[in-house]
Amino acid sequence: MTTIAILPPHVADQIAAGEVVERPASVVKELVENALDAGARTIRIEIADGGKSLIRVSDDGAGMSRDDAELALSRHATSKIRDAVDLIGVGTFGFRGEALPAIASVSRLELETSSDGRAGVRLSLAGGKREGCEAAVRQPGTTVTVRGLFFNTPARRKFLRAQATETRAAVEAVTQLALARPDVAFTFTSDDRALIDVRPTTRPIERVHALWGRELADTLLPIVHREGPLELRGFVQRPAQAKPTGRKGYVFVRGRPIRDPFIVRAAEAGYRSTIAPGDRPSVILFLDLPGDAVDVNVHPAKLEVRFRDKFFVEKVVEEAVRRALGPLAAAAPLGTGGGSIGVGFQVSGFGGSGSTLEMFPRDSRTPDTRHLTPVLQVFDTYIIFQTDSGVAIIDQHSAHERVLYERAMHQLTGDGATAQRLLLPLTLEFTAAELEAIEAHRELLRRVGYEVEPFSGRSVVVHTAPNPHPRFDAARCFGELVADLAGGRFGGLANRLERFAATYACRAAIKAGQRLEPDEMRELVVRLLSATLPAHDVHGRPTVVQLPKEELERRFGRT
Repeated sequence: MTTIAILPPHVADQIAAGEVVERPASVVKELVENALDAGARTIRIEIADGGKSLIRVSDDGAGMSRDDAELALSRHATSKIRDAVDLIGVGTFGFRGEALPAIASVSRLELETSSDGRAGVRLSLAGGKREGCEAAVRQPGTTVTVRGLFFNTPARRKFLRAQATETRAAVEAVTQLALARPDVAFTFTSDDRALIDVRPTTRPIERVHALWGRELADTLLPIVHREGPLELRGFVQRPAQAKPTGRKGYVFVRGRPIRDPFIVRAAEAGYRSTIAPGDRPSVILFLDLPGDAVDVNVHPAKLEVRFRDKFFVEKVVEEAVRRALGPLAAAAPLGTGGGSIGVGFQVSGFGGSGSTLEMFPRDSRTPDTRHLTPVLQVFDTYIIFQTDSGVAIIDQHSAHERVLYERAMHQLTGDGATAQRLLLPLTLEFTAAELEAIEAHRELLRRVGYEVEPFSGRSVVVHTAPNPHPRFDAARCFGELVADLAGGRFGGLANRLERFAATYACRAAIKAGQRLEPDEMRELVVRLLSATLPAHDVHGRPTVVQLPKEELERRFGRT
């Protein structure tokens, strides 16, 4: 007598449903994806009790004939593919023919559909078993109603969360698909309360606005980048608006919403030195690659994909985000105005020829600044100047910090920092852990410009330091760097150099409350505009805010 038995069909169906149908949101996702694959232009979703008692998805898509509707309720019946070759580059959301039969096996399901010019049909199932089939009169399209989800699998039903939690998950599923397809209208109601109601649009930013409001949409910058076979577009948040909580992170590959924390981390890596540790910027990224460069058939719910060259994709995402943040379009708007800062300056006749401190060592790349004339310095902290599109205000400390950071990174990743031998060597005391960190990282310290040797007890002598700016506190910077090393807050070499450069820039930059000469202001403005990421300092604070001309005219009643 054998001990291995083939499971009955209804048991096999319920096991399969466990992979596809995790919760009500899974049902919503699968049914909405079917509607999109059917070419729907308007999709209505209704749920009750978080989707536990009712889920209904209606669309105006192509619909199905009676024969196709009956086949659609059979496992592995699909119109999307015919053989394994079709899996390469499949462009539809669904393709396995699993969703409908899986949902039907754990619920009471009603399918009503009609295709153009054909009589409609209504099919009813309970626990996967056919209960009824009758003619139906309706417009072309499909409506799927799911009641009593997991009614026949009480163990599964016990694991459902509270109504509010399941509702939020369903809203999130619809939100992802609404972002993926801004050309389609979506309506989502929960217990007769409208939660999503968005009209079709050709502009993705309008879909973002419709889903989350103008407040979030105004903090986003467009990103468009192409490298090799990968095309990337979407939106990234201005660093100044990034917060530890409330982040929106969405990734779409070939139009399909996926979960990929590595791509999100790559995008966040593009923010390095522009946001504070712990801040999480919102990103909405659409990646398009050839079909043979990505495998979508690796997850039961199709929430993950496998890239042929994952590291290439992550590298491109990081670089694209960094470039998107580079222009002064990333500068924070002031008041209600929007737009970006123009780089053209108006000559205002503000003169002055006082001596200039060497904030920026001269080199062949230094631009001519004679035509860049800041208007004035206020509170000995902010520099105000005119642009092509309005008025811009620079925070002198944040701006100088950004300039010095990029200069330091250029030195550290090139031939190393320029060290200066101190006329009076520094004698500094450290804890045992810090002394151990100094010894373990002596080569790193030498590379960034610090030549150190033990002295006595817990003291060390620092003979050289990075080429100090007149306002650079070499001892304090060294102490903070050692504290970071001892605390294990540095990763690989690249991260160590970034952390040092950030510490150096923060300590070396001119301070708020320090009066600058006109030439110094001009130098600072032009150096900031020449930076790779000029809009934010190393902590993510804005270096520039803007007041567009239109906003000035509005406030003075000229418009």
